[in-house]
Amino acid sequence: MPRALKKGIPHVTLWIYVIVVLYPFVFVLFSSLKESNQAIVADPWGFPQHFRWSNYVDTWIKGKISIFFFNSLYLAFFAAVTGVIIAAMMAFAITRMRYKSISGFLYQFILIGMLIPGNVLFIAQYIMLSKIGILNTHWALYLPYTAGAVPISVLLIAAFMKSIPSELEEAAVVDGLSAQGMFVKIILPITIPALVTVFIVNFLGNWNEYLLANFFLSKENLRTLPTGMVGFRDKFQTNYAEVCAGIVYSVLPVMIIYGFLQEKIIEGLTAGSVKG
Repeated sequence: MPRALKKGIPHVTLWIYVIVVLYPFVFVLFSSLKESNQAIVADPWGFPQHFRWSNYVDTWIKGKISIFFFNSLYLAFFAAVTGVIIAAMMAFAITRMRYKSISGFLYQFILIGMLIPGNVLFIAQYIMLSKIGILNTHWALYLPYTAGAVPISVLLIAAFMKSIPSELEEAAVVDGLSAQGMFVKIILPITIPALVTVFIVNFLGNWNEYLLANFFLSKENLRTLPTGMVGFRDKFQTNYAEVCAGIVYSVLPVMIIYGFLQEKIIEGLTAGSVKG
């Protein structure tokens, strides 16, 4: 087999994969800009003849997507940030502090959390949140989102921190830094690629979460985007263009984040997998 052909096969395979993945989204994007259901049915994959941007305005205002969107955005963001901070502190204590036997036990104990499916904890979480009186508030999602992300976050960040040379710590100690100062001024800046990766993983998990949001929240103005989209679909089921506009709103933040942070994501995942 010629060398050029051998090198080109992986690229062709990847391009086919990209087209297969993006093809449904192109349908949704085109449909969201069409004038009516008839236009969608007549030419499902065709380019819109007339761009109807009012579909996005109507969806944002009449469908209350604005409320669901910002509920999801701030819950997913702050729960992901909190999870990253907690996981970074735990990973620092486990990997860089000199209590090897205790650190090993704690590390294994935390990773056990990855073996427990989230749905198994659903009833226990519901009872616990009901007893402390925060059901039907955003705290009922913020706390499970933050706690549920800790095991995988610690795994990724700890794998990166283990690769940091100990000479940096020794130099920091000579300069008089405490453990807290070393963590903030030395370890955290070096660990940014892993922190960004963990943030993205947590954010996506929170952004797409449906089960807890559906059962822990019943008030309309507290709903997140996945649960709000279900009601939106029922309300506007005769207008597929506006339903598709709502889907675009739910995908857009994820694409923007990937677009800006893709290099950090790849760097963090690669470092963790190779040196962990």
